[in-house]
Amino acid sequence: MRIGLSTASFFKKKLTEDALSFISVSGIPCCEVFLASFSEYEKKFAKLLESRKGNTEIISVHTLNQQFEPDLFNQVERARKDCEHILAKVARAAQTVGARYYTFHGPAMLRRVKYSLDYERIGKRVEELCSFVDKKSGHTTSLCYENVHWCYFNKPDFITDILPYAPSVKTCLDVKQAIQSGYKPEEFALAMKDRLTNVHLCDYNIDKTALPGKGTFDFERFFDYILSMGYKGDAMIEVYSGDYLSYDELMTSYEYVNNCLLRATRAGV
Repeated sequence: MRIGLSTASFFKKKLTEDALSFISVSGIPCCEVFLASFSEYEKKFAKLLESRKGNTEIISVHTLNQQFEPDLFNQVERARKDCEHILAKVARAAQTVGARYYTFHGPAMLRRVKYSLDYERIGKRVEELCSFVDKKSGHTTSLCYENVHWCYFNKPDFITDILPYAPSVKTCLDVKQAIQSGYKPEEFALAMKDRLTNVHLCDYNIDKTALPGKGTFDFERFFDYILSMGYKGDAMIEVYSGDYLSYDELMTSYEYVNNCLLRATRAGV
């Protein structure tokens, strides 16, 4: 297990390619690339990222999902096909940069709307999208469904409810999103089990996010838990750019998380 950093942590502070260069120059072994606009889904941009990554492995790509992901579930075929065209670009970009996973949010849940989810329909569509991403990426990239408090996947049972219809789906556990959903991250990890392939790390302080080490979340205990489950993937620090003022703060937080992982690893030996 390695600790990486998401380019999303630099949103509004650095362009995606410059954030990746910073991560690479800093000697961070792995990262997630957050593709933040339609132009960043294009092959030309993916090649730029490939040239900037250096020795850093791009584990996964993420997108500004509200641009197209919800309509991948639209019951109007034309809308679905239009969004599949965008998804195909993202899958090919993932292939170009060598990403094993495409981090996926799926449909959002609007406020004041009561939802009664059809898990069979959702699950079957997720399975179709898993196959789609696999094929369009040249069989290099898997769809990785992330828990998000304002989306369908906002409770641990969601993944177990769709799994009979989406046996190919992988999962990403987001610590802050689990807390914002009112659950312990470990509850999501338990539901995800061996589907868990990526983790997003952020600290929490009462009712707001914080850099790891600046909040109250026990990272060492969390690492001990997922390692005891047999987790062998990586974990990405993904914070909001407003959670820190200087890049030195961010790198100090990175070292803090690495030390938490080291202690958890030693405790488990």
